[in-house]
Amino acid sequence: MALGSGVSFWAFGLYIEPLESEFGWSRAEVSLGFSAALLAGGVSGPLVGRWVDVRGPRSAILVGATLTALSYLLLATTSSLWQWYAYSAINAVLRQLMFFIPFMALISRWFDRRRGIATSILGTGFALGGFVVVPFVRLAIDVLGWRESFVLAGIVIALTFLPIGLWVVRNSPADAGLQPDGASAAEAAAAPPPQVGLTLQEALRTPLFWVLACGFMTFFFGMFAWLVHQVPFYESVGISRGTAALIVSLAAGASVVTRLVAGLLADRAARFEAVVMALALVLIAAMVTLSISTAPLAVALFVALWIIGTAGGPMMEALILTRAFGVTHFATILGAVVVVETVGQIVSPTVAGAIFDATGSYDLALLVFIGTFAASFVLFGIALRLPRPLEAKPVALARPGSEAAG
Repeated sequence: MALGSGVSFWAFGLYIEPLESEFGWSRAEVSLGFSAALLAGGVSGPLVGRWVDVRGPRSAILVGATLTALSYLLLATTSSLWQWYAYSAINAVLRQLMFFIPFMALISRWFDRRRGIATSILGTGFALGGFVVVPFVRLAIDVLGWRESFVLAGIVIALTFLPIGLWVVRNSPADAGLQPDGASAAEAAAAPPPQVGLTLQEALRTPLFWVLACGFMTFFFGMFAWLVHQVPFYESVGISRGTAALIVSLAAGASVVTRLVAGLLADRAARFEAVVMALALVLIAAMVTLSISTAPLAVALFVALWIIGTAGGPMMEALILTRAFGVTHFATILGAVVVVETVGQIVSPTVAGAIFDATGSYDLALLVFIGTFAASFVLFGIALRLPRPLEAKPVALARPGSEAAG
């Protein structure tokens, strides 16, 4: 997770200035490439999810890693704007197959009672992508060039993901003769059988699915836009590029602790929607702080609030969707939610870039982010009051991931 996110999501902002300088593209034009990538990755979500549910996460990781590595070599050949858009989109689809959806599916299959802490540990990998990988990506861009940085990313992806997929990953505990949460066979037999998961078609017919999907969309709207524009933002208020990258790395490193804490809380929270509402309020406070002042003390306060507010980001979908709709078709349902999320994710970086191009600052963009986090707070409040469709389903005869469950 650290490597996959570090060379993609976390590194987006590092490529803006080099592409602007070499090709003379505007910030909005460069940002549209990231939006095109998010759109392609989001639209492919249901297909990737279906692959994972039917063929297993392991095959998705192996195929996705191979093709993703090749797509980074393709990105390195970019010489026109249409190629930037097309190659970014191809790369995003293949990355989707490689790590996010299959990784979330693996965690959901291997853990039940401890899913919160397991998902939070996975989320620390996302944080480490910003803390450990981003400085190396920045160094590669500065010393070698942005094209060479893409080539290096492809090589490292292949050398890391393929061995993990071949020799470490197993689709479910049953494949290794184990039980979820490391339970013994006797403990597993004594545990209450799980409820049957809803299919995608059943989930789509529930109000809760759409409220949650829109809640995720508005929550990640501000998160993804900031992920792309945080380095350019810091540069726009007089902070050097190197210092900006250092701030991003330190914030990512510190968030390892907050994400573990969030995981411990998640396993104790009856409805994780309430936790997300609290996180949204913290992110609103963070954006308000930055909109008032960009003095060093204000930036430090913003970073602290941002670290806390984003603590539950990587685990939100897995914890909320599995509890609402079950594990059986989780990857497919997650893929459908990703489509809705993408509506916000493809718009937000371009909107932020266009606001900067038109006004010379990110002030208005910060107000937009405050509004979307507030909308997320309201939507998850509504979801908190809606019944879980899974509670109306009968129990299964076998645990998800077992041979009997198929």
